[in-house]
Amino acid sequence: MTTLWERSRQVAVQAILDTAVRLFAEQGYEQTTIAQIAREAGISQRSLFRYFGTKEDLVCGDQEALGELLKRTVEQQPAEMSAWDALRAGFEVILTANHPPERALELSRLIFDTPSLHARYIEKRLRWQAELVPVIRARLGNGSGRPAPDTQAKAIVATVFACIDTATELWAGHGGRIDLADLYDQCLAAVRDHD
Repeated sequence: MTTLWERSRQVAVQAILDTAVRLFAEQGYEQTTIAQIAREAGISQRSLFRYFGTKEDLVCGDQEALGELLKRTVEQQPAEMSAWDALRAGFEVILTANHPPERALELSRLIFDTPSLHARYIEKRLRWQAELVPVIRARLGNGSGRPAPDTQAKAIVATVFACIDTATELWAGHGGRIDLADLYDQCLAAVRDHD
């Protein structure tokens, strides 16, 4: 059961996010200051930093927690599931973990349209990839008693991330009118059509 404090925190976080996204859309990410966001949200800058460690966190969310959720979800998939399908299941979970689809669309546009955010996004995604490689190595080695080679695991993880990012960028570019999962499947099919 959610406590009153947790509900209050969720309301505050949502109000801050709504304010930040509105200001980013109106003024641009780089031109919007933390001071403006705090003032418009009716809180101090210090309070804002209690909810969000950095300005980027207002857009990208808690990447550490999302990366851990992705890894845990992939690990929990049935052993007989392919590495490709386990990674897809992980991404399905994290795509809606923090935001409803409309907000995820706004934030995706912002990330892909703002070079500094896009660079930080890629940096964090590279850490996720590195953390997933051992999980995929173990999954590929199931039944053999030893993990698969790094090359195979790294290639699969990198391919899946490239397909997710391409699908997300296309989805944002089309205003969310095309199903993101379908776009991902199309991207993956494009690179795996020789299988």
